[in-house]
Amino acid sequence: MAVAPLVIDVAGINKQFGNKHVVKDLALQVRQGEIFGFLGPNGSGKTTSIRMLCGLLTPDSGRGTCLGLDVLTQSATIKRQVGYMTQKFSLWDDLTISENLDFVARMFGMKERKSTVTRALDGLGLSGRRDQLAGTLSGGWKQRLALAACLLHKPKLLLLDEPTAGVDPKARRDFWEEIHRLSAAGITVLVSTHYMDEAERCHRLGYIAYGTLLASGTAEEVVASQHLHTWQISGSGLQDLTERLRQLPGADLVASFGATLHISGKDGAKLKAGLEDFLRTTSLTMTAVPPSLEDAFIHMMQGSRDQFEG
Repeated sequence: MAVAPLVIDVAGINKQFGNKHVVKDLALQVRQGEIFGFLGPNGSGKTTSIRMLCGLLTPDSGRGTCLGLDVLTQSATIKRQVGYMTQKFSLWDDLTISENLDFVARMFGMKERKSTVTRALDGLGLSGRRDQLAGTLSGGWKQRLALAACLLHKPKLLLLDEPTAGVDPKARRDFWEEIHRLSAAGITVLVSTHYMDEAERCHRLGYIAYGTLLASGTAEEVVASQHLHTWQISGSGLQDLTERLRQLPGADLVASFGATLHISGKDGAKLKAGLEDFLRTTSLTMTAVPPSLEDAFIHMMQGSRDQFEG
């Protein structure tokens, strides 16, 4: 089976704002038709990275291409060939859905705007609301309108910056079904998200913390890269014991998962022995479980420092 060509291929990408090094030596490869998830805490450099890849920002240094174009010298051309959906709804509240799409089509200098807008309305189920003011739409419908605007000029690459923040679970699910449909049609998608269930819908992931890409690969590869051993602790009175459990030898991570706790560490033998000894005088039970993607990300976060602190 032929390997899909690279749509994004960059290395050593850096960006500073004043004395803040926001993106540090970013290296990233994304292939055609792939859904690549970008994860990381607020202020980690996700949005800056996306803006450099779509031509809105020029890197300070590095090398590489996006859609076959040089990210340092051809950012203006890249910008016209990608679809970029921002975190905040950026269309016009006092225009209708169809007026918004027609305005975007005019900005791109499209011919046959009427038929282009009609296809976009039909493609994302917006036809029945075409005359509704954008400002009166719910979060899910605004999201759908923003995606339609991104797709008007038929981009080969979509860059989506936390596109489902603030929308309900059904709208999120419907949105991801659409993303997978676009991926199957050969469109490449780079999407940032905070949701673990969305991360697991991506073909591959990258975790960035405070400017540095810490891990990348499939969800399974990212979890495996942390070499964690995880136990689930259940029983009554767990919350009163959390701090004591954190002091156990080999306990790198203690986190609440519903009515249970997950305790993880890289030294599985040491952690298991400490847990068994600790739990001997309690009614709590311990069960070995596979480490989750969330376990892996929290573990990576603990080893990173926010450069804007202190």
